[in-house]
Amino acid sequence: MSKAIYIATTEAHSGKSLISLGLMRMLLGKTAKVGYFRPIINDYEGNKKDNHIDTICSYFNLDTPYEDCFAFKRSEVIAKKNAGKGNEIIDFIIDKYKKLESKYDFILIEGSDFSGENAIIEFDINILIAKNLGVPVIIVGSGSNKTIEDFIASIQLTYNGFSKENVNILAVIANKIDLENIELVNDSIKLITKKSTIVNVIPKVYDLDYPTVNEISEGLKAKVLFGEKYINNQVASFGVGAMQLRNYLTHLKDKNLVITPGDRADIILGVLQANQSDNYPTVSGIVLTGGIIPDQSILDLIEGLNDVVPILSVKQGTFAVTNLVGSIKSKIFKNNRSKILLSLDTFDKYIESKEITDRLITHKSDSITPRMFQYNLLQKAKKARKRIVLPEGLDSRILIATSRLVNMDIVDITLIGDEKLIKQKVSSLGLTIDYDKLEIINPVESTNFDDYANTLYELRKHKNVNMDMARDMVTDVSYFGTMMTLKGHADGMVSGAIHTTQHTIRPALQLIKTKPGVSVVSSVFFMCLADRVSVFGDCAVNPNPNAEQLSEITISSAKSSEAFGIKAKVALLSYSSGTSGKGEEVEKVREATRLVREKQPNILIEGPIQYDAAVDMEIGMSKLPNSKVAGQATVFIFPDLNTGNNTYKAIQRETGALAIGPMLQGLNKPVNDLSRGCTVEDIYNTVLLTAVQAQGL
Repeated sequence: MSKAIYIATTEAHSGKSLISLGLMRMLLGKTAKVGYFRPIINDYEGNKKDNHIDTICSYFNLDTPYEDCFAFKRSEVIAKKNAGKGNEIIDFIIDKYKKLESKYDFILIEGSDFSGENAIIEFDINILIAKNLGVPVIIVGSGSNKTIEDFIASIQLTYNGFSKENVNILAVIANKIDLENIELVNDSIKLITKKSTIVNVIPKVYDLDYPTVNEISEGLKAKVLFGEKYINNQVASFGVGAMQLRNYLTHLKDKNLVITPGDRADIILGVLQANQSDNYPTVSGIVLTGGIIPDQSILDLIEGLNDVVPILSVKQGTFAVTNLVGSIKSKIFKNNRSKILLSLDTFDKYIESKEITDRLITHKSDSITPRMFQYNLLQKAKKARKRIVLPEGLDSRILIATSRLVNMDIVDITLIGDEKLIKQKVSSLGLTIDYDKLEIINPVESTNFDDYANTLYELRKHKNVNMDMARDMVTDVSYFGTMMTLKGHADGMVSGAIHTTQHTIRPALQLIKTKPGVSVVSSVFFMCLADRVSVFGDCAVNPNPNAEQLSEITISSAKSSEAFGIKAKVALLSYSSGTSGKGEEVEKVREATRLVREKQPNILIEGPIQYDAAVDMEIGMSKLPNSKVAGQATVFIFPDLNTGNNTYKAIQRETGALAIGPMLQGLNKPVNDLSRGCTVEDIYNTVLLTAVQAQGL
């Protein structure tokens, strides 16, 4: 088993940050403690940190001290190399790596950036580092601005350089490849590499290639006058505003950065107005050159406008600024969450991570960390593509999550609502969605409307529902989404962002109904704590279940736990442990425990048991010394909704734990309810949960 992987590139700006982010999340999904190491970093002014280290450590909350994450600054390496002290470089890097290796289960190592002169020295040093550390390598190359022949030649040169030194090359990743060349590049790389080498190709993702206004601002050392709220706007093009406004407006392009002297109030105000107009492209920002600040009257006018794009002021002249902007390359910063998420989604979409992890990590553990759980959730959702319907198509959070899910291309999404209004909302949110991959249905315009109404009538006529009532009910988005799921036009439904739990669940109970042998629909939350994932049930549906119902909730929750990779060790909670307590509520839990053991003797279960005895080994053994669950429970069943709902919310708020769910159990087809206070991440995770449920797990 290897304890590390080394990311090497063929040149600068190959896009290895995307690979580092994706690999780090993948590794954290497989092993609890992952370290990050950059043997050589760029030189930075003052106390500024290396951007790669800062981004990775911040986003993944790594506990490695900054100084432990690197060995040398680039200037130090060049100085030692020129002084003939190359061996000192490798010795010190090995020493720092070994210290990290002793603290972590796995180390992700990222090679140098090849910035500036002496790139050939860095290439040789990267090979020596990988060789001396004895770790496998992933080579990343960029096809941007290259012919296929030149790109393959650069890959072959790098591949041969590592191979010559007997470095194990695990994979080659071709990045920034034109869509039409993906298959050709893939086949060409396979011809020049060993059969054992994994080959993956990532197409050019323009939203990652475009620099942000913030990056340009830093590159120009600009002063931000307005619009700091939108400082992460992406810049797809730039141009100089020097002609008359009426002529310049015809030259505006989408995501355009306008460069103009600071005294051109006509250009400044005209561009801001064009950005607000539906008849002109979106403007990313404005750079005012020459150190000229507009008159106070113009500044006052701009200050009173809504949603002003970033306006920067620089001392340099227009010509110099234009040349500088053209040389600024896109980077990923820790505060640009959208780029980080897009990088992660791109990695998940195009990299065969299972092949890589199968080669790297063989260690298995009964415990599962939050990162492991989220990674496994994504991988399970990938196994069989499912369609999930989201009835609340106009909610901003739903649309942001939909954009991410559609771009990941793991599940199919159907939104319910008016198509025109949804597209307008998407545009106002600045989202990018491929509508060819998204289904939008307005219930009253659906070709299935009459069929759904007839089916609903047949299913509910015994409850005095007539045809007019049935047709009216199908216009309700919750009923329409439920009918889609019932009819197999969707594999599952997620709702509740703007509707009550009752509004979401009632149609499912009436129409989809429960599985054979199940009389109780219940729920579980997957509580992602600092070092483990626990299953909490039922915290959302049943107010006061009796012993029989509690036993069903327990069995369903244990099955859900196992299905999502968590070994079920079930604690039926109460205010006493073992046989000591008395009272109606304790007896209910005791009887439920007996029923579970009778129905499912293979389930590891303890009840009644107090929460501290369930999670703390010392307390558990003192109260229940012969228990196989005490102190190590993974599934917690609460005696009533009041206890469960308050407990999960208290833990969530006080510890910062991520609560994924609630996931409903017991229905014939998956329908899951969101909290009205849900986040985009909650929606994203719940859709993946639902997709996994739809696979029959």
